[in-house]
Amino acid sequence: MEIQSIDIVGLGALGVMYADFFTRKLGKERVRVLADADRIRRYRESTLTFNGQVCTFGYADAAQESRPSQLLLYAVKYGALEEAMEETAHLVEEHTILLSVLNGIQSEEDLGRRFGREKVVHCIAQKMDALKEGNTALCSNRGELAIGILQGGRAENLERVRAFFEQTGFAYVCPEDIRHAMWSKLLCNVGVNQTVALCGGTYRSVQQEGELRELMKDAMQEVIAIANREGVALSEADRQQWLDVIDSLNPDGEPSMRQDVKAGRATEIALFAGTICDLGRKHGIATPVNDMFLRKIR
Repeated sequence: MEIQSIDIVGLGALGVMYADFFTRKLGKERVRVLADADRIRRYRESTLTFNGQVCTFGYADAAQESRPSQLLLYAVKYGALEEAMEETAHLVEEHTILLSVLNGIQSEEDLGRRFGREKVVHCIAQKMDALKEGNTALCSNRGELAIGILQGGRAENLERVRAFFEQTGFAYVCPEDIRHAMWSKLLCNVGVNQTVALCGGTYRSVQQEGELRELMKDAMQEVIAIANREGVALSEADRQQWLDVIDSLNPDGEPSMRQDVKAGRATEIALFAGTICDLGRKHGIATPVNDMFLRKIR
C-alpha cells in the first residue's frame, strides 16, 4: 500500500520543519497537523513562520478526525508523548506506520507497546540545526532521517517509507544497524545538548578547544562504555564522527535542550543523562559527568 499522506503531531522546531517541507511538496490536503481544538486555535491565532515565510498548514482536530493515518510522525517532547498517543490512537489501524523523531532511545519502545512493534519504523533525526523561539522557526540545514527496523518490525513498512521519501525528495539514509545508529545519536545528544544547556552558550561553546569541549567528550565517553555493556559496539570512531558534525553546525545555533532551558520548559534530561545514569547503575559503571548533568540541569 503506497503512502499518499502524512500526519504530524507537534509543532516544535522539528515539527514545523517537517510540516513545512511536506506541505510544500504535497499540499495541505495531504498533510494533517494533528492537535486538540485548543491548541489548533492557538496555532491559528498566531503567525507561525519558518525561515521568514508564514506557515499555512492544514490543521486538524485529532478527536474529530476519522480517516486513519497512513504515516503518523510524532514530533512532540517526550513528556507529551503519552498524551499524543492517546489523542491519535483511533487513527492508528492495521496499515498505519509510526515514526518518532523524539530524542533518546525510548519513544519507539513506548509506541511499540501501545500500538504494536510491527507498525514502528525506527527513526533518528540528525544533522539539522533547527530552532524555534516563540512563533519563529529557523533552519539552515534540514539534515536527514535515519530509518530502519528492529526485531518485530516489518520490512515492507520500511520499504513503504523509503518509497514515500523518494517520491517527495526527502533526505534519508538507511543504516545497516539502526540500533547502533540510535545509540550513536544518543552519544551526540548526551554530549552536546547537555554541555551547551549547562553553560548557557551556543554550538560555538563546544566547537573550540577548552574545558567545555572536554566536558562534552567525557560525557560521550560514558555513553560508549554503557553502550558496549548493552551489546552496542560504539567506539571512538563514533564519537569523532559526531564531533565533526558538531563542528560543522552554525556556531550561533543552539541544541534543543538549550532552547528548552531558555524558554523555561521542561527538558529531556531524563532521556539523556537519566538513561545513562540508570544503565550505569545497572551495569556497575560510574557515570560522574552525567550524574552532574542530571543534578544541575534538572
